[in-house]
Amino acid sequence: MVAQRNYVIVNAQIVPISAAPFTGSLVITEGRIAELGASVEQPSGHEVIDAGGGWVLPGLVDAHVHLGVHEEGEGWAGADVNETTDPVTAAARALDAINPADIGFADARAAGITAVNVNPGSANPIGGLAVAIKTQGRIVDEMILRSPSGLKAALGENPKRIYGERKQTPNTRLGVAMTIRKAFTEAWRWQTKDPAERPADLVSEALAMVLERKIPWRQHCHRADDIATALRIADEFGYDLVLDHGTEAYKIADLIAERDIPVLYGPMIVSRSKVEVRERSPKAPGILSRAGVRVSIITDHPVVPIEFLIHQAALAVREGMDPTEALKAVTLNPAEVLGVSDRIGSLEPGKDADLALWSGDPLDTRNRVLRTWIDGEQVYAHAED
Repeated sequence: MVAQRNYVIVNAQIVPISAAPFTGSLVITEGRIAELGASVEQPSGHEVIDAGGGWVLPGLVDAHVHLGVHEEGEGWAGADVNETTDPVTAAARALDAINPADIGFADARAAGITAVNVNPGSANPIGGLAVAIKTQGRIVDEMILRSPSGLKAALGENPKRIYGERKQTPNTRLGVAMTIRKAFTEAWRWQTKDPAERPADLVSEALAMVLERKIPWRQHCHRADDIATALRIADEFGYDLVLDHGTEAYKIADLIAERDIPVLYGPMIVSRSKVEVRERSPKAPGILSRAGVRVSIITDHPVVPIEFLIHQAALAVREGMDPTEALKAVTLNPAEVLGVSDRIGSLEPGKDADLALWSGDPLDTRNRVLRTWIDGEQVYAHAED
């Protein structure tokens, strides 16, 4: 095993996210953040990196992607995102289909993105288990932050279209909601049996993790009425809900805020390709944030290429979102939603040394990532040529 290199980054504008920005230094020792501050003594045996006034931020986090399971430019051979042979595939795991050689991982590192949450797709009412991973590794098992990190489900147009074309259940919104309720009811019955008498049931085991609040229910939904259905079913079964996409969430921001339900908003830089996304708005993240909703911004890669995550945050700022909240929406907020904020999402002593050096303010799209580190290892360096 190669020994980890230790660094001290000096002359930097450091943006911890969890604290106020300052000009100073940051020390990386054995893959972790050892110290940071305006006045830090340079430890011996550490390579000195002069940031030249550049900005140091925690690695960005995209909490909703299909990176590695929907490979770019590979056609059907790289499309492993939807198992459409059954409306309920709760036991399917995105982990088993991720290809770390997908070119999108290199794009992520070049954009300062050090962690992502990979989801199954939204063709099924219940699609499968998601996994939070880092964006560098030979095999996915070396990249895992949390597995599983949630159970993906979908309301709205996608599942009703897929199964409606086959003339089978569910082919309406009410059928999709019924399918979800039936699956939870069966899992609840399985859960109440004596463990020694339970039959092997991978689907019920996955759903039981949600009912026991071990993992969140990741609900794909766009329209306000679908979001209301998501809230209703969550109230019925008592699990931890995360709203993925939430295109019209800004219309009922108060209802979402009073339940303390996170919204992963996006993708934003897309056409109005279907009815349920017609009222998408770059103003939405700001509206939600001001209402007290914990907002994350997502790309849904490859729907929006992952390298444009920060551009979406900048667009939200242009349309009224507070810049500090916008940076939290691509760092600490998604890390908290994924349950890994003890390791990533902010610059604090003891956390993983997942960070990026920017030429300036990341919300100014003229600036770029100069270097990216994951676990203290440099995984990207910009070359002018």
